Amino acid sequence: MFEARHSMEAPTTTSADDGTAGDGGGWFTPRRPPQRQEEGVPRQSGASRPGPEPAPAHERAGERIAAPAPATTATTEGPAPSTTTARSAPSAAATATAPAPAPAPSPAPLPQAEPTAKASPDAVLVQRTMAEVSPVADKVTSYFYALLFTRHPDLRGLFPAAMDTQRDRLLKALLTAAEHIDHTDVLVSYLKNLGRGHRKYGTRPEHYPAVGECLIGSLSRYASAVWDEETEAAWVRTYTTISQVMIDAAAEDELRAPAWWYAEVVSHDLRTPDIAVVTVRPDQPYPFLAGQYTSLETPWWPRIWRNYSFASAPRSDGLLSFHVKAVPAGWVSNALVHHARPGDILRLGPPAGSMTVDHTTDSGLLCLGGGTGIAPIKALVEDVAEHGRRRPVEVFYGARTDHDLYDIDTMLRLQQAHPWLAVRPVVDQRAQLPDAVREYGPWNEYDAYLSGPPGMIRSGVDTLRDVGIPEGRIRHDSVEDLVAPGG
Repeated sequence: MFEARHSMEAPTTTSADDGTAGDGGGWFTPRRPPQRQEEGVPRQSGASRPGPEPAPAHERAGERIAAPAPATTATTEGPAPSTTTARSAPSAAATATAPAPAPAPSPAPLPQAEPTAKASPDAVLVQRTMAEVSPVADKVTSYFYALLFTRHPDLRGLFPAAMDTQRDRLLKALLTAAEHIDHTDVLVSYLKNLGRGHRKYGTRPEHYPAVGECLIGSLSRYASAVWDEETEAAWVRTYTTISQVMIDAAAEDELRAPAWWYAEVVSHDLRTPDIAVVTVRPDQPYPFLAGQYTSLETPWWPRIWRNYSFASAPRSDGLLSFHVKAVPAGWVSNALVHHARPGDILRLGPPAGSMTVDHTTDSGLLCLGGGTGIAPIKALVEDVAEHGRRRPVEVFYGARTDHDLYDIDTMLRLQQAHPWLAVRPVVDQRAQLPDAVREYGPWNEYDAYLSGPPGMIRSGVDTLRDVGIPEGRIRHDSVEDLVAPGG
């Protein structure tokens, strides 16, 4: 397991070579992030961007602290656009007001790590705690937020007004981190990505102590049967390191990129009554890779972010497109499909996701896209085309009805233009897209990419393993995030 020094040494900004925090602050005393460079780093227009943000409530564990570092919401991040339709970019004056950050998104799934011969003592204690609290996850989560908002009411503004979409994310991330606690390389990469992505919420390093204190309070209450001083110390060491990795990653990212981008809607193409292709123009260059996704916030629901895949490879005109399906009770998705119009201003988080093409190999690509999951698959096809290498790409485009194949014309045009591309529509009321893959192949020399509903991803991974594709060559991102309830 990676280490966290449990000491009260003077803070430093040095991290260990493995990406974990090196010697530094003790109990929930994060080191200072490096200062923003004054020269050689372009300043952002308008309000200054917020500093690195703490891990979301669901990634942090900590212990009871008699006098935690004061929590504050005094950041320079601008608020979300007004809840009325925004027709122009917010002014600098408007962006200098109090922040309107949101809770952190649920994390993308970690890749499977190789099992260790023997779990570390801290891993055993942490995982024992998680096993104890899993059956009462709702109570643990509710109690955590009650403690946080009662003890630190100034942090309430970091979360959306309606907490129903946030509640289950705490335990999900903790279980993920606990599962990989002994696999430093896997966990550190995961935490760094979270740390970078959380900057847009407006949280800061000094918020970590409060979160750790309240999380430890909740865990100790509901895991009382197994809780003791040794268990608490294990959580302290684990949380201290986890939080520091995220703080370091956010601080490093702050020197290179803004916490978020404004983006103006330039076109809104309603393909079906509940699916729209939304194209936006960011206010400054937005670097990303085909197959990745980003988070979007609308002016109608401030502090609520939802993840959507990019529907094309990077374009020369800098425009970004997303395929959005309005889901029942989906705040962000319904706003984007039914309310967004050209001229509206959205906010974008940083790009994320690892479902990208390895251009150093000539392996074929086997792509499964279900519903709006065809968006990143289309981007991958464009990416292969732009690199000019003739490698086979097989696309299975699944839908429940012909009507749901809303982008089939685009995919067939791509097939006509590129002889190495085969597009196979699969219409099935039972949504058995993965089963169709068995009729073709062999696929053992292919890299697989999956995007679509969570059930399709789960069955797809099982099917692809059965047909001989090694797990290390099966790629997908957190579809649960992309189609999360309330999205």
